[in-house]
Amino acid sequence: MKNINRRGFLRTGIAGAAGIVALSPSLVSAASASQQKDIISRTLGKTGMKLPVISFGVMRADNPNLCKAAYEKGIKLFDTANGYQNGNNEIMLGNLLKDYPRNSFYLATKVGPGGADKDGKPTDQTTAEDFLAKFNTSMTRLKMDYVDILYVHGIRNPEMLGHKPIIAAVRNLKKDGKIKFIGFSTHANEPALINAAADMDIYDVVLTAYNFKQTYADEMNSAIKKAGQAGIGIIAMKTMAGGGFLDKEKTKPINSSAALKWALSNPDITTAIPGMTDFDQLELNIKILSDLTITDQEKKDLLLASAEKGLYCTGCLNCLSNCKLNLPVPDLMRAYMYAYGYSNPAMARSLLSELGTNDNPCKECGSCSVVCTKRFDIKDKIADISRLVNVPADFLG
Repeated sequence: MKNINRRGFLRTGIAGAAGIVALSPSLVSAASASQQKDIISRTLGKTGMKLPVISFGVMRADNPNLCKAAYEKGIKLFDTANGYQNGNNEIMLGNLLKDYPRNSFYLATKVGPGGADKDGKPTDQTTAEDFLAKFNTSMTRLKMDYVDILYVHGIRNPEMLGHKPIIAAVRNLKKDGKIKFIGFSTHANEPALINAAADMDIYDVVLTAYNFKQTYADEMNSAIKKAGQAGIGIIAMKTMAGGGFLDKEKTKPINSSAALKWALSNPDITTAIPGMTDFDQLELNIKILSDLTITDQEKKDLLLASAEKGLYCTGCLNCLSNCKLNLPVPDLMRAYMYAYGYSNPAMARSLLSELGTNDNPCKECGSCSVVCTKRFDIKDKIADISRLVNVPADFLG
Protein backbone atom coordinates (compact mmCIF):
# COMPACT_ATOMS: atom_id res chain seq x y z
CA MET A 1 0.00 0.00 0.00
CA LYS A 2 1.17 3.50 -0.76
CA ASN A 3 2.69 5.13 2.31
CA ILE A 4 0.93 8.46 2.90
CA ASN A 5 2.55 10.73 5.48
CA ARG A 6 0.29 12.68 7.83
CA ARG A 7 0.82 14.90 10.85
CA GLY A 8 -1.24 13.97 13.89
CA PHE A 9 -4.92 14.05 13.14
CA LEU A 10 -4.66 16.57 10.32
CA ARG A 11 -5.93 15.17 7.08
CA THR A 12 -4.24 16.37 3.94
CA GLY A 13 -5.71 16.18 0.48
CA ILE A 14 -4.74 13.18 -1.58
CA ALA A 15 -4.65 13.76 -5.28
CA GLY A 16 -5.51 10.78 -7.42
CA ALA A 17 -4.22 10.19 -10.88
CA ALA A 18 -4.63 13.03 -13.34
CA GLY A 19 -8.02 11.66 -14.31
CA ILE A 20 -9.49 9.12 -16.63
CA VAL A 21 -10.81 9.85 -20.06
CA ALA A 22 -14.58 9.69 -19.89
CA LEU A 23 -16.08 6.83 -21.88
CA SER A 24 -19.69 6.14 -22.60
CA PRO A 25 -21.13 3.26 -20.56
CA SER A 26 -21.51 1.15 -23.70
CA LEU A 27 -17.85 1.59 -24.62
CA VAL A 28 -16.82 0.90 -21.05
CA SER A 29 -18.79 -2.36 -21.04
CA ALA A 30 -17.18 -3.47 -24.29
CA ALA A 31 -13.67 -2.65 -23.05
CA SER A 32 -14.33 -4.30 -19.72
CA ALA A 33 -15.57 -7.55 -21.26
CA SER A 34 -12.25 -8.16 -23.00
CA GLN A 35 -10.34 -7.91 -19.70
CA GLN A 36 -12.35 -10.43 -17.73
CA LYS A 37 -11.19 -13.74 -19.17
CA ASP A 38 -8.43 -14.07 -16.54
CA ILE A 39 -10.44 -12.82 -13.58
CA ILE A 40 -10.94 -15.31 -10.73
CA SER A 41 -14.60 -15.37 -9.73
CA ARG A 42 -16.61 -17.25 -7.10
CA THR A 43 -20.33 -17.72 -6.51
CA LEU A 44 -21.84 -15.99 -3.48
CA GLY A 45 -23.69 -18.81 -1.75
CA LYS A 46 -27.31 -19.38 -2.70
CA THR A 47 -27.60 -15.92 -4.24
CA GLY A 48 -26.09 -17.19 -7.47
CA MET A 49 -24.14 -13.94 -7.85
CA LYS A 50 -20.81 -14.65 -9.56
CA LEU A 51 -18.31 -12.15 -8.21
CA PRO A 52 -14.65 -11.41 -8.89
CA VAL A 53 -12.59 -12.16 -5.78
CA ILE A 54 -11.89 -8.44 -5.36
CA SER A 55 -14.78 -6.05 -4.86
CA PHE A 56 -14.72 -2.36 -3.91
CA GLY A 57 -15.22 -1.09 -0.36
CA VAL A 58 -16.21 2.45 -1.26
CA MET A 59 -16.41 3.76 2.33
CA ARG A 60 -13.44 6.15 2.13
CA ALA A 61 -13.46 6.81 -1.62
CA ASP A 62 -14.67 10.21 -2.79
CA ASN A 63 -13.43 10.17 -6.38
CA PRO A 64 -15.97 8.82 -8.91
CA ASN A 65 -13.14 8.36 -11.45
CA LEU A 66 -11.60 5.79 -9.12
CA CYS A 67 -14.87 3.85 -8.98
CA LYS A 68 -15.20 4.15 -12.76
CA ALA A 69 -11.69 2.76 -13.22
CA ALA A 70 -12.52 -0.18 -10.95
CA TYR A 71 -15.62 -0.93 -13.02
CA GLU A 72 -13.63 -0.77 -16.24
CA LYS A 73 -11.06 -3.22 -14.87
CA GLY A 74 -13.67 -5.83 -14.00
CA ILE A 75 -14.78 -5.11 -10.42
CA LYS A 76 -18.52 -5.76 -10.14
CA LEU A 77 -19.60 -5.28 -6.52
CA PHE A 78 -19.55 -1.81 -4.95
CA ASP A 79 -20.11 -1.64 -1.19
CA THR A 80 -21.33 1.49 0.61
CA ALA A 81 -23.53 2.35 3.62
CA ASN A 82 -26.12 4.82 4.80
CA GLY A 83 -23.70 6.55 7.15
CA TYR A 84 -20.55 6.76 5.03
CA GLN A 85 -19.33 10.33 4.51
CA ASN A 86 -22.64 11.58 5.92
CA GLY A 87 -24.44 10.12 2.93
CA ASN A 88 -22.15 11.61 0.31
CA ASN A 89 -20.67 8.19 -0.44
CA GLU A 90 -24.04 6.87 -1.59
CA ILE A 91 -24.70 10.06 -3.54
CA MET A 92 -21.41 9.75 -5.42
CA LEU A 93 -22.09 6.12 -6.32
CA GLY A 94 -25.64 6.85 -7.37
CA ASN A 95 -24.58 9.67 -9.66
CA LEU A 96 -21.96 7.43 -11.27
CA LEU A 97 -23.79 4.12 -11.60
CA LYS A 98 -27.16 5.45 -12.75
CA ASP A 99 -25.80 5.66 -16.32
CA TYR A 100 -24.50 2.09 -16.44
CA PRO A 101 -26.50 -1.01 -17.39
CA ARG A 102 -28.06 -2.20 -14.13
CA ASN A 103 -27.15 -5.81 -14.85
CA SER A 104 -23.46 -4.93 -15.27
CA PHE A 105 -22.74 -4.28 -11.58
CA TYR A 106 -23.87 -5.22 -8.08
CA LEU A 107 -24.58 -2.72 -5.34
CA ALA A 108 -24.62 -3.28 -1.58
CA THR A 109 -25.50 -0.81 1.14
CA LYS A 110 -25.89 -1.03 4.91
CA VAL A 111 -28.35 0.33 7.43
CA GLY A 112 -27.65 0.13 11.14
CA PRO A 113 -30.51 -0.71 13.50
CA GLY A 114 -30.88 2.12 15.98
CA GLY A 115 -31.26 1.97 19.72
CA ALA A 116 -28.97 -0.96 20.54
CA ASP A 117 -27.64 -1.11 24.08
CA LYS A 118 -23.95 -1.29 24.97
CA ASP A 119 -23.98 -5.07 24.51
CA GLY A 120 -25.46 -4.76 21.03
CA LYS A 121 -28.89 -6.02 22.06
CA PRO A 122 -32.06 -4.44 20.66
CA THR A 123 -34.17 -2.15 22.80
CA ASP A 124 -37.57 -0.50 22.43
CA GLN A 125 -35.79 2.10 20.30
CA THR A 126 -34.77 -0.52 17.73
CA THR A 127 -37.71 -0.01 15.41
CA ALA A 128 -38.62 -0.94 11.86
CA GLU A 129 -39.75 2.65 11.24
CA ASP A 130 -36.30 4.05 11.98
CA PHE A 131 -34.60 1.35 9.93
CA LEU A 132 -36.87 1.83 6.90
CA ALA A 133 -36.55 5.61 7.01
CA LYS A 134 -32.77 5.28 6.72
CA PHE A 135 -33.11 2.70 3.96
CA ASN A 136 -35.43 4.95 1.95
CA THR A 137 -32.94 7.80 2.31
CA SER A 138 -30.24 5.50 0.95
CA MET A 139 -32.34 4.55 -2.06
CA THR A 140 -32.98 8.20 -2.88
CA ARG A 141 -29.26 8.91 -2.76
CA LEU A 142 -28.38 5.87 -4.83
CA LYS A 143 -31.01 6.63 -7.50
CA MET A 144 -31.75 2.90 -7.75
CA ASP A 145 -34.95 0.87 -7.84
CA TYR A 146 -33.23 -1.84 -5.82
CA VAL A 147 -29.94 -2.84 -4.23
CA ASP A 148 -28.51 -6.32 -4.62
CA ILE A 149 -27.58 -6.71 -0.95
CA LEU A 150 -28.90 -4.85 2.08
CA TYR A 151 -26.89 -5.45 5.24
CA VAL A 152 -28.26 -4.98 8.72
CA HIS A 153 -25.14 -3.16 9.81
CA GLY A 154 -22.71 -3.59 12.67
CA ILE A 155 -24.26 -6.57 14.48
CA ARG A 156 -22.36 -7.96 17.46
CA ASN A 157 -25.07 -9.72 19.50
CA PRO A 158 -27.06 -12.74 18.27
CA GLU A 159 -30.22 -11.25 19.77
CA MET A 160 -30.13 -8.53 17.14
CA LEU A 161 -29.97 -11.10 14.34
CA GLY A 162 -33.46 -12.31 15.16
CA HIS A 163 -35.06 -9.01 16.22
CA LYS A 164 -38.54 -9.41 14.78
CA PRO A 165 -39.28 -5.80 13.73
CA ILE A 166 -36.06 -5.58 11.70
CA ILE A 167 -36.43 -9.07 10.23
CA ALA A 168 -40.00 -8.33 9.14
CA ALA A 169 -38.85 -5.07 7.56
CA VAL A 170 -36.05 -6.61 5.48
CA ARG A 171 -38.21 -9.54 4.43
CA ASN A 172 -40.86 -7.14 3.17
CA LEU A 173 -38.24 -5.17 1.27
CA LYS A 174 -37.10 -8.38 -0.39
CA LYS A 175 -40.68 -9.37 -1.19
CA ASP A 176 -41.28 -5.94 -2.75
CA GLY A 177 -38.15 -6.24 -4.91
CA LYS A 178 -36.35 -3.31 -3.29
CA ILE A 179 -33.53 -5.61 -2.23
CA LYS A 180 -32.43 -8.86 -3.79
CA PHE A 181 -30.71 -10.41 -0.80
CA ILE A 182 -30.63 -9.96 2.98
CA GLY A 183 -27.34 -9.78 4.82
CA PHE A 184 -25.72 -8.52 7.99
CA SER A 185 -22.29 -7.09 8.72
CA THR A 186 -20.22 -7.73 11.81
CA HIS A 187 -16.95 -6.41 13.26
CA ALA A 188 -17.11 -8.30 16.57
CA ASN A 189 -18.15 -11.64 18.04
CA GLU A 190 -18.11 -12.91 14.47
CA PRO A 191 -17.98 -16.71 14.99
CA ALA A 192 -21.01 -16.71 17.29
CA LEU A 193 -22.99 -14.54 14.88
CA ILE A 194 -22.10 -16.52 11.78
CA ASN A 195 -22.95 -19.79 13.52
CA ALA A 196 -26.28 -18.34 14.65
CA ALA A 197 -27.09 -17.12 11.14
CA ALA A 198 -26.39 -20.57 9.73
CA ASP A 199 -29.17 -21.94 11.94
CA MET A 200 -31.68 -19.33 10.73
CA ASP A 201 -33.59 -19.18 7.48
CA ILE A 202 -33.16 -15.43 7.11
CA TYR A 203 -29.78 -14.35 5.84
CA ASP A 204 -28.34 -14.78 2.36
CA VAL A 205 -25.00 -13.01 2.90
CA VAL A 206 -22.62 -12.19 5.75
CA LEU A 207 -20.06 -9.40 5.53
CA THR A 208 -17.50 -10.17 8.20
CA ALA A 209 -14.15 -8.96 9.46
CA TYR A 210 -11.63 -11.62 8.45
CA ASN A 211 -7.87 -11.21 8.58
CA PHE A 212 -4.53 -12.75 9.43
CA LYS A 213 -4.36 -11.09 12.86
CA GLN A 214 -7.53 -12.62 14.28
CA THR A 215 -6.49 -14.88 17.12
CA TYR A 216 -9.58 -17.08 16.73
CA ALA A 217 -8.97 -18.25 13.16
CA ASP A 218 -10.12 -21.81 13.85
CA GLU A 219 -13.47 -20.62 15.20
CA MET A 220 -13.87 -18.25 12.24
CA ASN A 221 -13.10 -20.90 9.65
CA SER A 222 -15.43 -23.40 11.27
CA ALA A 223 -18.30 -20.88 11.40
CA ILE A 224 -17.69 -19.75 7.82
CA LYS A 225 -17.70 -23.37 6.66
CA LYS A 226 -20.99 -24.01 8.45
CA ALA A 227 -22.58 -20.90 6.94
CA GLY A 228 -21.37 -21.87 3.49
CA GLN A 229 -22.95 -25.30 3.85
CA ALA A 230 -26.20 -23.53 4.73
CA GLY A 231 -25.98 -21.57 1.48
CA ILE A 232 -24.92 -18.27 3.02
CA GLY A 233 -22.39 -16.30 0.99
CA ILE A 234 -19.41 -14.87 2.88
CA ILE A 235 -17.72 -11.57 2.01
CA ALA A 236 -14.57 -10.45 3.85
CA MET A 237 -13.79 -6.98 5.13
CA LYS A 238 -11.07 -5.61 7.43
CA THR A 239 -8.64 -7.88 5.59
CA MET A 240 -5.72 -5.60 6.43
CA ALA A 241 -6.40 -5.79 10.16
CA GLY A 242 -6.92 -2.14 10.83
CA GLY A 243 -5.85 -0.20 7.77
CA GLY A 244 -2.54 0.27 6.05
CA PHE A 245 -0.23 0.41 9.05
CA LEU A 246 0.64 -1.49 12.20
CA ASP A 247 1.63 1.59 14.19
CA LYS A 248 0.29 5.04 14.94
CA GLU A 249 3.44 6.68 13.56
CA LYS A 250 2.97 4.91 10.19
CA THR A 251 6.46 3.46 10.07
CA LYS A 252 5.26 -0.14 9.67
CA PRO A 253 3.05 -0.58 6.60
CA ILE A 254 1.01 -3.73 6.16
CA ASN A 255 1.61 -5.69 2.97
CA SER A 256 -1.92 -5.20 1.63
CA SER A 257 -1.58 -7.69 -1.23
CA ALA A 258 -0.38 -10.40 1.13
CA ALA A 259 -3.24 -9.70 3.55
CA LEU A 260 -5.83 -9.85 0.80
CA LYS A 261 -4.43 -13.07 -0.63
CA TRP A 262 -4.42 -14.61 2.86
CA ALA A 263 -8.15 -13.91 3.26
CA LEU A 264 -8.97 -15.18 -0.21
CA SER A 265 -6.95 -18.35 0.28
CA ASN A 266 -10.04 -19.60 2.13
CA PRO A 267 -12.26 -20.92 -0.69
CA ASP A 268 -15.34 -20.26 1.45
CA ILE A 269 -14.69 -16.52 1.15
CA THR A 270 -16.34 -15.41 -2.08
CA THR A 271 -14.86 -11.93 -2.34
CA ALA A 272 -13.23 -9.18 -0.27
CA ILE A 273 -14.04 -5.47 -0.19
CA PRO A 274 -10.74 -3.64 0.41
CA GLY A 275 -11.07 0.09 0.82
CA MET A 276 -9.36 2.02 -1.95
CA THR A 277 -8.70 5.74 -2.06
CA ASP A 278 -6.15 6.12 -4.86
CA PHE A 279 -5.20 4.58 -8.18
CA ASP A 280 -2.03 2.93 -6.86
CA GLN A 281 -4.11 0.88 -4.43
CA LEU A 282 -6.52 -0.05 -7.20
CA GLU A 283 -3.70 -1.28 -9.43
CA LEU A 284 -2.28 -3.44 -6.62
CA ASN A 285 -5.65 -5.02 -5.99
CA ILE A 286 -6.42 -5.57 -9.66
CA LYS A 287 -3.32 -7.80 -9.93
CA ILE A 288 -4.86 -10.10 -7.34
CA LEU A 289 -7.94 -10.61 -9.53
CA SER A 290 -5.99 -13.07 -11.65
CA ASP A 291 -3.37 -14.38 -9.20
CA LEU A 292 -3.94 -15.40 -5.58
CA THR A 293 -0.51 -16.98 -5.10
CA ILE A 294 1.15 -15.90 -1.86
CA THR A 295 4.87 -15.46 -2.45
CA ASP A 296 7.54 -16.47 0.07
CA GLN A 297 8.22 -12.80 0.81
CA GLU A 298 4.55 -12.15 1.42
CA LYS A 299 4.43 -15.08 3.84
CA LYS A 300 7.35 -13.55 5.75
CA ASP A 301 5.66 -10.15 5.81
CA LEU A 302 2.50 -11.66 7.27
CA LEU A 303 4.45 -13.61 9.87
CA LEU A 304 6.26 -10.47 11.02
CA ALA A 305 3.05 -8.43 11.05
CA SER A 306 1.29 -11.12 13.09
CA ALA A 307 3.81 -10.61 15.90
CA GLU A 308 3.00 -6.89 16.17
CA LYS A 309 0.26 -5.48 18.39
CA GLY A 310 -1.06 -3.48 15.48
CA LEU A 311 -4.06 -1.14 15.57
CA TYR A 312 -6.82 -3.69 15.06
CA CYS A 313 -9.30 -4.41 17.85
CA THR A 314 -10.67 -7.91 17.28
CA GLY A 315 -13.94 -7.05 19.03
CA CYS A 316 -13.74 -9.89 21.52
CA LEU A 317 -16.00 -7.81 23.83
CA ASN A 318 -14.21 -9.00 27.01
CA CYS A 319 -13.54 -5.38 27.88
CA LEU A 320 -17.22 -4.51 28.21
CA SER A 321 -17.67 -6.37 31.47
CA ASN A 322 -14.36 -5.10 32.86
CA CYS A 323 -14.86 -1.37 32.31
CA LYS A 324 -16.13 0.23 35.53
CA LEU A 325 -17.61 3.15 33.58
CA ASN A 326 -19.39 0.92 31.05
CA LEU A 327 -17.71 2.68 28.16
CA PRO A 328 -18.17 1.35 24.60
CA VAL A 329 -14.53 0.32 24.47
CA PRO A 330 -14.62 -1.70 21.21
CA ASP A 331 -16.24 1.23 19.40
CA LEU A 332 -13.66 3.65 20.82
CA MET A 333 -10.91 1.32 19.60
CA ARG A 334 -12.55 1.28 16.17
CA ALA A 335 -12.43 5.08 16.14
CA TYR A 336 -8.73 4.87 17.00
CA MET A 337 -8.22 2.48 14.08
CA TYR A 338 -10.06 4.83 11.72
CA ALA A 339 -7.87 7.77 12.74
CA TYR A 340 -4.49 6.07 12.70
CA GLY A 341 -4.84 2.89 10.64
CA TYR A 342 -7.11 4.34 7.97
CA SER A 343 -5.65 7.85 8.26
CA ASN A 344 -9.22 9.13 8.43
CA PRO A 345 -9.81 11.30 11.50
CA ALA A 346 -13.10 12.58 10.06
CA MET A 347 -14.54 9.07 10.17
CA ALA A 348 -13.21 8.63 13.69
CA ARG A 349 -14.83 11.87 14.83
CA SER A 350 -18.13 10.87 13.23
CA LEU A 351 -18.13 7.61 15.18
CA LEU A 352 -17.28 9.44 18.41
CA SER A 353 -20.22 11.76 17.80
CA GLU A 354 -22.52 8.76 17.42
CA LEU A 355 -21.20 7.29 20.66
CA GLY A 356 -21.74 10.57 22.52
CA THR A 357 -18.56 10.28 24.58
CA ASN A 358 -16.73 13.39 25.79
CA ASP A 359 -13.12 14.47 25.34
CA ASN A 360 -11.94 12.55 28.42
CA PRO A 361 -14.36 9.73 29.22
CA CYS A 362 -11.95 8.00 31.59
CA LYS A 363 -11.43 10.99 33.88
CA GLU A 364 -13.73 9.66 36.64
CA CYS A 365 -11.79 6.41 36.84
CA GLY A 366 -8.72 6.23 39.06
CA SER A 367 -7.23 3.10 37.55
CA CYS A 368 -8.17 1.17 34.44
CA SER A 369 -9.58 -2.28 35.15
CA VAL A 370 -9.76 -3.34 31.50
CA VAL A 371 -7.43 -6.16 30.49
CA CYS A 372 -7.20 -6.17 26.69
CA THR A 373 -6.58 -9.46 24.91
CA LYS A 374 -4.53 -7.51 22.36
CA ARG A 375 -2.47 -5.94 25.17
CA PHE A 376 -3.60 -2.44 24.17
CA ASP A 377 -3.19 0.37 26.70
CA ILE A 378 -6.92 1.07 26.65
CA LYS A 379 -6.93 4.18 28.83
CA ASP A 380 -4.14 5.79 26.81
CA LYS A 381 -5.85 5.06 23.49
CA ILE A 382 -9.20 6.37 24.70
CA ALA A 383 -7.61 9.58 25.96
CA ASP A 384 -5.77 9.98 22.67
CA ILE A 385 -8.71 9.46 20.31
CA SER A 386 -11.27 11.29 22.44
CA ARG A 387 -9.51 14.62 21.86
CA LEU A 388 -11.09 14.60 18.41
CA VAL A 389 -14.52 15.56 19.75
CA ASN A 390 -13.15 19.09 20.29
CA VAL A 391 -11.96 19.42 16.69
CA PRO A 392 -14.54 20.98 14.34
CA ALA A 393 -15.73 18.44 11.77
CA ASP A 394 -15.06 20.87 8.89
CA PHE A 395 -11.42 21.08 9.95
CA LEU A 396 -10.96 17.35 9.39
CA GLY A 397 -12.39 17.34 5.88
